[in-house]
Amino acid sequence: MQYRHKLLTAALLSASILAGPVSAETLRWAKAADATTLDPHSQNLGTNHNFLHHIYETLVEREVDGTLIPRLATEWAIKEGEPNVWVFKLREGVTFHDGAPFTADDVVFSIDRARSETSNMRQLHAGVDHVVAVDDHTVEVHMVGPNPLYPDNLTNTFIMDREWSEANNVVEVQDYAAGEDNYAVRNTNGTGPYTLTEREVDVRSVLTWFDKHWADKPQVTEIVYVPIAENATRIAALLSGEVDFVQDVPVQDIERLETSEGITVTKGPENRIIYLGYRFGEEPLKTSNITDSNPINNPLVREAMHLAIDRDTIQRVVMRGNSIPTGVAMPPFVNGWTEELDAYPAPDLERAKALLAEAGYPDGFTITLDTPNNRYVNDEAISQSVVGMLARIGIKVTLASRPIAQHSPQITNNLTDFYLMGWGVPTFDSAYIFNDLVHTKEGNFGAYNGGLYSNPELDPKIESLETEIDIDKRNATIAEIWDVVQQDRVLLPLHNQMLAYATRKGVNIAVHPENQPLMMTVTFDQ
Repeated sequence: MQYRHKLLTAALLSASILAGPVSAETLRWAKAADATTLDPHSQNLGTNHNFLHHIYETLVEREVDGTLIPRLATEWAIKEGEPNVWVFKLREGVTFHDGAPFTADDVVFSIDRARSETSNMRQLHAGVDHVVAVDDHTVEVHMVGPNPLYPDNLTNTFIMDREWSEANNVVEVQDYAAGEDNYAVRNTNGTGPYTLTEREVDVRSVLTWFDKHWADKPQVTEIVYVPIAENATRIAALLSGEVDFVQDVPVQDIERLETSEGITVTKGPENRIIYLGYRFGEEPLKTSNITDSNPINNPLVREAMHLAIDRDTIQRVVMRGNSIPTGVAMPPFVNGWTEELDAYPAPDLERAKALLAEAGYPDGFTITLDTPNNRYVNDEAISQSVVGMLARIGIKVTLASRPIAQHSPQITNNLTDFYLMGWGVPTFDSAYIFNDLVHTKEGNFGAYNGGLYSNPELDPKIESLETEIDIDKRNATIAEIWDVVQQDRVLLPLHNQMLAYATRKGVNIAVHPENQPLMMTVTFDQ
């Protein structure tokens, strides 16, 4: 419970999105990776969401303590007498960056776009039947059944202007995994506090305060966003004064920065799990020397792999204490988390070797591990440690490292046998994990089920969470699903990620559990 206490403490220190002293300031913001696309409904990727929250807006926003607060919607409620209908009252006097008025029609268009076939956001709207504009500032979302938690799904669903989208031929969502392009990939038109004034992919983007925005003027009026992939270069830029804020601080540099004059380091827990996924099914793996079967499809092999991983060593050596080892692919912030699920086994190499032999692989096998190298804290180093740990039981792993822009399609296109991934849970509910990572990949579900796990008995239970209004019954179903996920070893969880932000002294940025710091909340010491 100390974890949750830290989160609530951070909430008390955070600034409100709605107000801030007037002051013209430029903030130079460095990250390890750029947004992969600016089409707001194309990829369900935290790096993209963080950038786009400054340009586009959502109906509701989540504070750092997990509560929902108004953004483009000022209030929302289930319609009296109609439990399947959510009513959203919209903020009046809002305009898009091109001057067009924001209306209910734009909300209808955006939700329908977000739940379309090529959108990676569609699972969040799986329970939607249709959306109706009642008047210019009222929207009704008709669900297929009662859905008391639907507003929690809206914190990363950005609202676009229908007319702008039609004029620029971006009614259809970019199919990122298929390599498609469209005008919205590099151009924007939101209602957010900043406009995109410069965009050079992977080099530099500039965001400027939108003086017709509905909220008070923030202290940061210009954002210079600089992706710097190399850890040493990113930290050197901060120390030399070239940037003001580094969002991705390498764990090996935290202690040095904490003692560096003119630098402030702020740390806190993230609502994100780091895990390994692997390929299910009888079809042989593409990268293994076993050509007549899939070793990982054998539950004994999956158990052996879990027993070979030394999570405490990863925390101590690779993460230098800046992670929280876990045995479940669910952060403690999430509804459904328990201490029992969180427990993880101590490494047992002899038992792991015996399980491999029992499964028919006494000499182990070969496989390739796909990893990102610029997305999560020490992601490539974590994967390198996994390679060494699995080698101790005879599983010989080749590491394939890529930037997240190339790694993500490996997962969504099911091109990988074995992979490292991180998963944040913006809804703070287990259904978000089940819908994308566990449910059979079909329709609105399983977008990031890179291992193609499928359990026909589990799928209806997962789908029932969308419409179950009895909270006790719903939580019991969540517990049942987690029992199966753990027994089947669907995912191999490693740890919950910790965050460290580094700023020049006098720049105040609270650590956000979604790792989505908002520059309009930043304050400067006078």
